[in-house]
Amino acid sequence: MTLRYENVNYTYPGAATGVFDISLEIGRGELLAIIGASGSGKSTILKLLAGFVKPASGRILIDGKDVGDREPEARRLGVVFQNYALFPHMRLWENVAYPLKVRGIAKADRRARAVDMLGRVGMGNRTDDLPTALSGGQQQRVALARALVFEPQGLLLDEPLSALDAGLRVEMRDEILRVQRASGIATLLVTHDQEEALSIADKVVVMREGRLIQIGKPRDLYETPVNAYVAAFVGQSNLWQGKIAADGLVETAIGPLACETRGRSNGDQVTVFVRPERIEPVFGSTGGGLPGQFDGTIAADRYLGPIRRIDLAVSGGLIRLETHLREPVTSVAIPPDAVRLLPAN
Repeated sequence: MTLRYENVNYTYPGAATGVFDISLEIGRGELLAIIGASGSGKSTILKLLAGFVKPASGRILIDGKDVGDREPEARRLGVVFQNYALFPHMRLWENVAYPLKVRGIAKADRRARAVDMLGRVGMGNRTDDLPTALSGGQQQRVALARALVFEPQGLLLDEPLSALDAGLRVEMRDEILRVQRASGIATLLVTHDQEEALSIADKVVVMREGRLIQIGKPRDLYETPVNAYVAAFVGQSNLWQGKIAADGLVETAIGPLACETRGRSNGDQVTVFVRPERIEPVFGSTGGGLPGQFDGTIAADRYLGPIRRIDLAVSGGLIRLETHLREPVTSVAIPPDAVRLLPAN
């Protein structure tokens, strides 16, 4: 079962915002996450697939069939919202069984299926409780069970964990992945949490102003972003404007860096990109005489438990680094293989 967008466009009435020329495919058993700034169009992508809004052009296909004109209930998609939307007066099994009830399934059958699904999400011992007796994470499990109980053709997750505290979000994202893998269902996740997207998605989409900027495996997005926007948006980064000075050498505001320059000519303008964790602390002065070696002073030192995030002020700007070391860091080295060259801004 696949979910597919083909050159889909949608503009909100009376506005210039929407999504433009969207082409995506989510394969059976695949989890695709969409991230982007507020207003980038990520929720609109989900609404189009769910049928809450209809595309102005292009096609939306479920298992190869165009569903662009079908109403939401005819698309057989399970949806989990941010607010869970459980009925407070219904017992848990009744909440989970509700999609079966509206489809005309007999009471005994729908109860049996609801109890089974609650067991799959770890709530089998709470079937007769009311939602008000549950924690946020438990309510999320029930909402997930309800979305899957009628064997949908796809699963749509709209910011499903944003209302939970940080520790519970980690637990629940692992639970969502476990259930999704067990069901083998094509899944679309919309989230503002990059760690959530990178940790559980097979592919991640970065959106900006209604357009797809990059699609790839989490590691590809993190290590080889297509441009400075993606590099800055996904994780922490150092970005400097630079110019190719020689074969294997780029000049930046903070000084020269050794790197792979193949395919570029002397004088070409580039954006230089380095992840903070790739920068190596050096104990004792480097002397600053070689490319990629810098001495400076600590401008900011943020303790984050397992790591420190340091801003090192050097001649010409700042170098951001992350380290587990506790000693003072005033000198660093940037290895050539840590440097990526991106298109100039």
